Order: sequence, then C-alpha cells, then structure tokens
Amino acid sequence: MTFDIADNLDATDWLLLAELQANARISFSELGRRVAMSAPAVAERVRRLEDQGYIRGYHADVDAARLGWPLLAFVRFRENVGAHRSSERAIAERSEILECHHVTGDDCYILKVVARSMPDLEQTTAYLSRYGSVTTSLVYSTPLARRVITDATAIDREPADAGPVAGARSVAGTQPVAISSRSRSRRR
Repeated sequence: MTFDIADNLDATDWLLLAELQANARISFSELGRRVAMSAPAVAERVRRLEDQGYIRGYHADVDAARLGWPLLAFVRFRENVGAHRSSERAIAERSEILECHHVTGDDCYILKVVARSMPDLEQTTAYLSRYGSVTTSLVYSTPLARRVITDATAIDREPADAGPVAGARSVAGTQPVAISSRSRSRRR
C-alpha cells in the first residue's frame, strides 16, 4: 500500500492547515498575523490548498446532545455473507449513523451512531442485525474529540513525561504544532 505523502507542503502550509483545523472561521487577516503573511498571500495559499485537495471542506462542529441526541455509540458490524450491497444501503438509510468506516479484522464496519434514548439505539442495532451481527459500545466521555493533523515528519517529540513537544507552537484549543528545521528546508 502506498500513500501520497504531502512532500510539496512547506512549514507555512502546515501552520495554515493547523490553524484552519482549529478554527475554520478565522479571517485571512488574523491567519496572516499568526503565520507572518499578508491576508492576500494567505488567501492564495488557502485557495491552492483547497484546489490541491488538502482542504476538502469546512464544517460546523455541533453538539449532538444539545440537539436531542444524547447517546453516542460505536457499533461494530459484521455483515452476513452476500449481504454487502443491502447492508451498505441499510447503513446509508439511517440518519442516526453519522459515520461508517470499512475496516480490516473480524468486523466489516465500525459505525458512529447517535441516539435519542436507549430504546432508539436498540431499534437501530436491531435494524442492522437483519444484515449481520452487531456489537455496541456506548461512549461514556470523549477525552480527545479531534486532534489537529500536523506534519508528522517535522515533530521532534520529547519523552511523554517531558512536557510539550520540543519547539512547538500551540494552536488555540489543540495539541501543539511543531515545525522542525527539516520541514523549513523543504520550502519551495
């Protein structure tokens, strides 16, 4: 398996991506102040990152519990032999299934599901069990909801008990972002 590594991104691109992941509504002028660029230069860089597919979109992070969906569960789903097409349709039909990931291992899919109540969750899993076996795990809490993706090759990590990442710059509300001299030298 091969992956298209983002070798054509420089340290500024990574900083822009980190800032936008932390707050996609940030203005270009504020973003420019944070990465030491003018607003028009930032706008051009962001447009390029969008055009090249590094930025796929911008989304609102809503509180499902406040919207009436207080239960969150992960459902491992193993479809019956020959039920692939019908099980994918069944998953797509259910609006309470927020995410579906096709995975390796004993299970076929891992689903992220919200529910209004335990009976609602039971109804969802009963519906899915027509197409295969389900194993449900309720979420007690979410200590890490979303982490900013950074240039993994540029992070110089200290031992876990040594505190923050060496040379890191913190992005508001996220884990620190570190840019090493290696990634700075890749600037084009």
